[in-house]
Amino acid sequence: MAGSSRRDFLKQSMTIGSVLALGKSDPVQAGPKNVLAEDRMGVLVDTTVCVGCRRCEYACKKAHDIPTPGVETYTDRSVFTNMRRPEVDALTVVNEYANEKNPEIPYTVKVQCMHCNHPACVSACIVGAFSKEDNGAVIWDTDKCIGCRYCIVACPFQVPVFEFHKALNPEIKKCDFCFQRTQQGQIPACVEICPVEALTYGRFYELHKLAHDKTADDPERYVDHIYGESEVGGTSWIYLAGKRFAELGFPELGYNPAPGVSEAIQHGVFAYFIPPVSFYALLGGVMWLNKSSKRSDQENGDE
Repeated sequence: MAGSSRRDFLKQSMTIGSVLALGKSDPVQAGPKNVLAEDRMGVLVDTTVCVGCRRCEYACKKAHDIPTPGVETYTDRSVFTNMRRPEVDALTVVNEYANEKNPEIPYTVKVQCMHCNHPACVSACIVGAFSKEDNGAVIWDTDKCIGCRYCIVACPFQVPVFEFHKALNPEIKKCDFCFQRTQQGQIPACVEICPVEALTYGRFYELHKLAHDKTADDPERYVDHIYGESEVGGTSWIYLAGKRFAELGFPELGYNPAPGVSEAIQHGVFAYFIPPVSFYALLGGVMWLNKSSKRSDQENGDE
């Protein structure tokens, strides 16, 4: 069966190549889902409430089947010595920053994918492996990915990471807004476990109003800036803070959506190259068939 599978794979690959070689003027292009629904969900993060317990890190790993020690090990605050970024085995992390108003109680900030309203990763992906869903989540489809890693370069928040340590079938990793959980009527794992309610999950328009009400009611507590409200066209995760966001590890970004930048880069790269749609349609087809072939071989081997 394995030999038959490989022969089928080669035949299909040659078929794809033959079709493209005919110079079809209207090749199939990737059409990712990119929805900005009015009733999309979001999360409001109040960094003045967060205590740095890192239970969100633990819950995230449990929800995504990432090996993790018991929740009691997350009381170790020595990890705050260096600023951390999301990794393949840590889709969200918490960092610590000085609090000049109350030095005994530092600010702690949760970091994960921001789930942009106009995602640069969706725009940059040449095979439509990324999509913006109705509920606000930006998710990734391994079966479509060809490993070009444009999403990593395009992301203004430097969030997606690649499994470089894997020789076979490496994947892109990032927070998926607990898409499977929310599809089943649950809330994101990090929100559910937070003991101090620093994370509020709900309809984005309601969170937007709540954020403005909080800053207006307590101007001594919060800076007059809701991060994510306007940055790169807005994000599904928005933040409140007691000091400037630039001092809390947040990148200083403009208000224009990031996809315009990533598209300009692609246009520059491909300006003097062969027609990229045809080339990547072939490459994507071969990669997809190769993945299908590997799965078929594994299934046959298990029988």
